[in-house]
Amino acid sequence: MPVKLIVAGGFGVGKTTLVGAVSEIPPLTTEEEMTVASEGVDDLSGVAEKDTTTVALDFGRISVSDEVVLYLFGAPGQSRFWPLWNDLALGAVGAVVLVDTRKLEDGFASVDFFERRGIPFLVGINVFDDAYHYEIEEVREALTIADDVPMVLCDARDRESCKQALISLVRHAIDRLPIPA
Repeated sequence: MPVKLIVAGGFGVGKTTLVGAVSEIPPLTTEEEMTVASEGVDDLSGVAEKDTTTVALDFGRISVSDEVVLYLFGAPGQSRFWPLWNDLALGAVGAVVLVDTRKLEDGFASVDFFERRGIPFLVGINVFDDAYHYEIEEVREALTIADDVPMVLCDARDRESCKQALISLVRHAIDRLPIPA
């Protein structure tokens, strides 16, 4: 059974890194070098060292068993690419909304996107070395995340951390399935 999951969030929060860390195959990425054309368009605050950006999607795969395969689709973070999100979300079972506490306001649009579509999601707080480490409940309050939405600390560079976030997401999505009569 194929299970489609989305990894979403703002620009530079670690979506490509997460997909690459956990995928069992070399991930398909659409990373391109940033050019002067993005100056004044992409907000590099907090990620000034970033020199590439996803222009379409990232794709990875995780075989849970012979029957269950997770397909990961990393969404581009810049607002000019958001129209792609509608197509990426078709058939998605759930989403990880990755946030960076240095640019927490960038998480609102992603949260809103999945809330409006009724797609189960969790918030993964990506642990950046140079970011202040807030308590999960502080981030929940700042983003006004409902109590029934899971939130986890996640290091997008660490396979085990990413795996645990995806397990939490799948469990949350299963819990939201309608109970058969």
